[in-house]
Amino acid sequence: MKAALISAPGRIELETVPDPIPGPREVVVQIAAAGICGTDLHILAGGFAPSLPVIPGHEFAGTVVATGKDIKHIPIGTRVAADPNMPCHECSYCRIGRSNLCEQWAAIGIHAPGAMAEYTTVPAANCVVLPDHVRLEDAALIEPLSCAVRGYDVLRARLASHVLIYGAGTMGLMMLQLAKATGAASVDVVDLNEDRRCTAVILGCTNAAASADEFSRHGWDIVIDATGNAKAIQDGLGRVAKGGTFLQFGVADKDAHVTIDPHRIYHEEITITGSMAVLHSFDRAAELFATGVLPAEILISHRLPLTRVAEAFDQFKAGSGRKIQVLPTPTQKAVNQT
Repeated sequence: MKAALISAPGRIELETVPDPIPGPREVVVQIAAAGICGTDLHILAGGFAPSLPVIPGHEFAGTVVATGKDIKHIPIGTRVAADPNMPCHECSYCRIGRSNLCEQWAAIGIHAPGAMAEYTTVPAANCVVLPDHVRLEDAALIEPLSCAVRGYDVLRARLASHVLIYGAGTMGLMMLQLAKATGAASVDVVDLNEDRRCTAVILGCTNAAASADEFSRHGWDIVIDATGNAKAIQDGLGRVAKGGTFLQFGVADKDAHVTIDPHRIYHEEITITGSMAVLHSFDRAAELFATGVLPAEILISHRLPLTRVAEAFDQFKAGSGRKIQVLPTPTQKAVNQT
């Protein structure tokens, strides 16, 4: 089969690799679409993945074309999205239900061959069956949505909260949609990119600006960083209202640092928390997605064939568009949307 292979830092190429064979409790999925995210850029840069080469791609959906000998409940032809996370289920964190913090954490597209290929193997337990009205290519958005759902689990957001989101990329826009769905009184968005601000407005944010200084409000109940940028994080920490919560949702570089005011955290009862990947949220994200909570036609800006995977990565790295997908075995014509 054909697959995108990251063989060395900065190098991603289309290669021919052996077809996958399912283990007893696995299925083989023919990939309809795989999304690119910041983690994939970290892998391409030589970080995050424990070793190279690796086939990237952890946001995906497709059709089951082969099953392991012990699989009876997922027939060939089933349309699925899949949780890429593969915790050990044995460490202390897994045993207390915190598998996203697993000491031996692994994931498809990072530690195991991913979905930027014609086929990939998936543990059958990780698959969620898709209803007929959900388009396969669109369903690749379920994995990032499940991360956003986990973020809102951490927030325990109250009705009528005032929310400030830094970043109007795919994840920031998803957090915007969830804020609206959970009854936020207002949702303001900060992004330096004018096109992304326009998208946030189309999706119904209250205000969008290049700086929070442009807003009339001076404190927010919930502040979410969806950028991972230290400057944005530092600014956001200062925008939390008394009794409010700051959520670190974006992935920052390991060497990024910000400063905090311990007295203010104490005196104003400010909560600073984080959200890591997926935790008991993938199935719920699939159910939400099926209700139309995300407008895929707006969130997905580019769909490119697998043969143009290097171009797709370049576009994503340049900040061009919104969600960029690679179509290994497309059921529709690849498009460049704006």
